[in-house]
Amino acid sequence: MITAVLIGLAPAIIFLLFCSAMISGTETAMTAASRSRMHKLERDGDKAAGRVNRLIDDQEKMIGAILLSNNAINIGASALATTVLTTAIPGPTGALIATVTMTALVVIFAEILPKTLAIARPDQAARILSIPATWIVRIFGPLATGAQWIVRLTLRPFGIKLDMETDVLAAHEEIRGAVEYHHSEGLVENRDRLMLGGVLDLAEMDVGQVMVHRKSIAMVDVGLPVREFVEAVLESAHTRMPLYKDDPENIVGVMHAKDLLRALAQADGDMDRLDVLAIAREPWFIPDTTNLKDQLNAFLKRHTHFALVVDEYGGLKGLITLEDILEEIVGEIEDEYDVAIPGVRPQPDGTVNVDGSVPIRDLNRAMDWDLPDEDAVTVAGLVIHEAQTIPRVGQTFIFHGHRFQIVRRERNQITALRVSSPIETPTDD
Repeated sequence: MITAVLIGLAPAIIFLLFCSAMISGTETAMTAASRSRMHKLERDGDKAAGRVNRLIDDQEKMIGAILLSNNAINIGASALATTVLTTAIPGPTGALIATVTMTALVVIFAEILPKTLAIARPDQAARILSIPATWIVRIFGPLATGAQWIVRLTLRPFGIKLDMETDVLAAHEEIRGAVEYHHSEGLVENRDRLMLGGVLDLAEMDVGQVMVHRKSIAMVDVGLPVREFVEAVLESAHTRMPLYKDDPENIVGVMHAKDLLRALAQADGDMDRLDVLAIAREPWFIPDTTNLKDQLNAFLKRHTHFALVVDEYGGLKGLITLEDILEEIVGEIEDEYDVAIPGVRPQPDGTVNVDGSVPIRDLNRAMDWDLPDEDAVTVAGLVIHEAQTIPRVGQTFIFHGHRFQIVRRERNQITALRVSSPIETPTDD
């Protein structure tokens, strides 16, 4: 009798472990797959890549369905294993052996092994697993939504109200916590920690936080004589430049240096034959509330790297490029025209001279600090927000464990500061 039970349930346990491994690999593959490569494959007619893109587009629902299905399968496998071993070895000993055995099998064969394989070949694994992933979402997606609803109802009597847009099954914070933990243990390098954090932050940031402000935009007047116009474009360190007519707010086009050079070659170098507006490309305007994740996807779909940011009244606020978004993930991308860590100049005494326009995130990356960037984008904005006034030159403030001294101010704009390294906060004995 016991032998029959063992023979009957062992294949079921193996099958459930296989399903758990497949789901674990699916989670890793879908989150690690290259969005740009999947979009390209879909355009080339790859149906599997299309399924991957549809799953990633509703990533929160996919993660919730995967979490529910994986937990259900692991619990089912453990229950069956406990049944088998307690039948063969009655009493608590059988239950203990079942717990230890299933823990080892699940961790090694249903978690570490499939996730290792998926991370080694994420694009290929995502395409192969797209069909089972689609069925998992169809079956467990509604259950995931129901679980979120139950959690919200449970928390409501305690005064905790969550909107339906708040995903209680979201894995972002879990991933971030795991990265921070492994970094503290020395298993994840700081650069990798910043990159992974940058990826998770894309959906929480908007273009207004990383754009180049309109005061810093290099643009060209289309009314200039052609020779002066060409010289201005070629002398710039940028390959794309906005063109304005009469008023810098009136953007009429974007000039790509390569387009200008091609037109010059076709005109045999005769600048009088150039029609600047005919060469320029149509400007692309986006609202300043667009989040970085959506804008990254928009750049990939439109095959363009440059957009102008406007406010709710249609006024120009700045510009953003694909490189600006990528730098939020990988850090500063420097070429032969760039200055390393622009606006951040560490001093021998441990202080740092910082331009007021430097984004807080860039300063944090450069110095491995943790200044908050929720209420301000730039270092100058952070000081003004904390001081609740526009400081005078020479004033010093201490907050968030740093000392900020105002070095230079132009009208109402803080243009230079001296910031100390983290200082010890005195504690009461």
